[in-house]
Amino acid sequence: MVIEFTDENLNEFIESGKPVLVDFWAEWCGPCRMVGPIVEELAEEYNGKVQVGKLNVDENAEVPSKFGIRNIPTLLFFKDGQLVDKQVGATSKSVLTEKIKSLL
Repeated sequence: MVIEFTDENLNEFIESGKPVLVDFWAEWCGPCRMVGPIVEELAEEYNGKVQVGKLNVDENAEVPSKFGIRNIPTLLFFKDGQLVDKQVGATSKSVLTEKIKSLL
């Protein structure tokens, strides 16, 4: 299940100790619509192991600003509460799978 991250709740997930994948996106973003289904597949495949979710940059301004998100889609990968990897722009499922495996 894909989690809906917000300015209010993202920190809880990052600090939980579980690996986290955050997809920064917007409704109007074409490349975001390409990555969205991949993120949903990864959420199902890694359910219980990695917290996978999306954060709408149009509805949440604080977190994107905090992490310096300037382009979308941007995917951030957290392990043990720390930012450990980043993917800017649309990419393949295999690239994202490798990044997730490095979190486990």
